[in-house]
Amino acid sequence: MADAEDNAMNGYQAAPTAQAGEAAASPDARQPQKGVTRRQLLRSMMWGSVGVWAAGSVASGVTMFWPRKVAGFGGKVEAGKVDDFKVNTVTKVAEGKFYLVRLPEGFVALYWKCPHLGCTVPWSPPENPGKFHCPCHSSVFAMTGQKLAGPTPRSMDIMKVEIVDGKVIVDTGKITERMNFSPSEITRA
Repeated sequence: MADAEDNAMNGYQAAPTAQAGEAAASPDARQPQKGVTRRQLLRSMMWGSVGVWAAGSVASGVTMFWPRKVAGFGGKVEAGKVDDFKVNTVTKVAEGKFYLVRLPEGFVALYWKCPHLGCTVPWSPPENPGKFHCPCHSSVFAMTGQKLAGPTPRSMDIMKVEIVDGKVIVDTGKITERMNFSPSEITRA
């Protein structure tokens, strides 16, 4: 105790001691800090990255399910003008995956996929001129797509044909299966 009195006489003061249950914090530590703490920064970065991930997921989902203007196969394809097709000819339209057949009565669009196992059926190969002949299993079809021979279970599928302002439009999104050719399937020119 003598030391404490000597220090007091020499101008020194002893530091306050913490009692049990009292906080020994300085008055500066109790005041709120200015600026961003490390914890706030890390929390903000975490929630920001979660937000960026969520926004990217929503954007990719919207673009995946947003309807697009379909061109080519699956949509409407303009094959050409009515006058461009001579009677009794078959024209391959690669953009729409079909053959446009011009008959004296009008037009028929045949899906070029074989009904048997899905091979592409060429028109008028050298070994069978004037007919569709499937190279996979030798199914043979007439100019109208009617089944003539082979293991195929039915005639070639057709697509809807429309004549609009003198142009032949084929809707490749509407493929119709059929057993036999019927004159009602011809679109009048």
